[in-house]
Amino acid sequence: MQTSLHVKIKNNFIASYHFELKQDIIETTLLIYRKRVPMGYLQDLETICRINSYTKNKSGVDSVGQQMQNWLIPLGFELQVYEREIIGNHLLFKSPQKEGPKILLLGHNDTVFPPATFEAYSADEKWVYGPGVCDMKGGNIVALEALRQTKERFGAIYNIDFLLVSDEETGSDDSKPLTLSLAKDYDYCFVFEAAGENLEVVTGRKGVGTYTIYIEGKAAHAGVRYAQGINANLEAAYKLQALTALTNLDEGTTVNVGKIEGGVGANTISPYCEMLLEMRFANEKEKNRLLHALEEITNKSYILGTNSTCKGLIQRDVMEPNLNQANFIKKLEAICNCKIPTESRGGVSDANHVASCGVITLDGMGPFGDGDHTIHERALKSSFNQRIAMMSDILAWHQEHQEF
Repeated sequence: MQTSLHVKIKNNFIASYHFELKQDIIETTLLIYRKRVPMGYLQDLETICRINSYTKNKSGVDSVGQQMQNWLIPLGFELQVYEREIIGNHLLFKSPQKEGPKILLLGHNDTVFPPATFEAYSADEKWVYGPGVCDMKGGNIVALEALRQTKERFGAIYNIDFLLVSDEETGSDDSKPLTLSLAKDYDYCFVFEAAGENLEVVTGRKGVGTYTIYIEGKAAHAGVRYAQGINANLEAAYKLQALTALTNLDEGTTVNVGKIEGGVGANTISPYCEMLLEMRFANEKEKNRLLHALEEITNKSYILGTNSTCKGLIQRDVMEPNLNQANFIKKLEAICNCKIPTESRGGVSDANHVASCGVITLDGMGPFGDGDHTIHERALKSSFNQRIAMMSDILAWHQEHQEF
């Protein structure tokens, strides 16, 4: 199946969007004629992809951050560094401010790959391959190149800031309070995680919570004093079924008990057990239902004499598609003179944090790629052109009109 869309955009350039379905992967080829987007940014991508920036590799993450500083500060940004001892520093690049709506560009410098596991970078005619090419060093390069074009066109950049955090791949536990505190200063946020297969932007992401249930029983010799024991593992078995039953796929709700650990040995009634679980939800109603049920299941003793406690938190709140977001997309379609497809995802990102503050947020502004979190990670070259051209149009409109 293939379709083509030819549209006249602005400044006398034509964008041709050509999608071809091949082996269940949409391969996108685009011809952008607008002084043509130069391909030099792929060299920049290679530079940062060759630096290992595993979340726990502070020196590597900071090296990527230093390279981003080398590129962004000459564009007129001031740098605010949030120094960290164990993980990489979080970086906020701030532009001069004036009246008008404020935009936050959001990315992360870390990857999931420990040193010496996946550090190669390569390219062929259609794809680039390497750690972070789509998640999300490639997205950071899209933002950088769009900012470069904005600077070249207008001479200065106003009301656009760029936040790069260092711990997204491990849940943003450290950067979450920072992102939430900064988000209130902005009207719009663009997050540069990878685009969808049809170059969709992401308008919705599930919320996620992670919890551990601790169960106390009573040890006893399994052969001599079986009846005197209180089996914490058996209690966990009942709770496992009750928790799994909370899943509602029609609502986009999942509960997964991913790890159960307890007991002493085969000849001992288990005196303790721990259950590690994750819940994902697509709306506030489901979140509240899950939290209420989790409390009930924790407090209920299916096996007389057991006692249970629960610890954990909602790591990222739900990002729900909304009317303000939909209206904003319509404005962007008029600005770019093209249809902007959208999708919701089960995975989470830092977009969840910003959206939870009421900021109009769009994610998936990076290039299309696949194989992320594996040694097969790759990104489609032509999708960089499309994303850079679209983002440049959006930022140019904002700079020229200081409104949307």
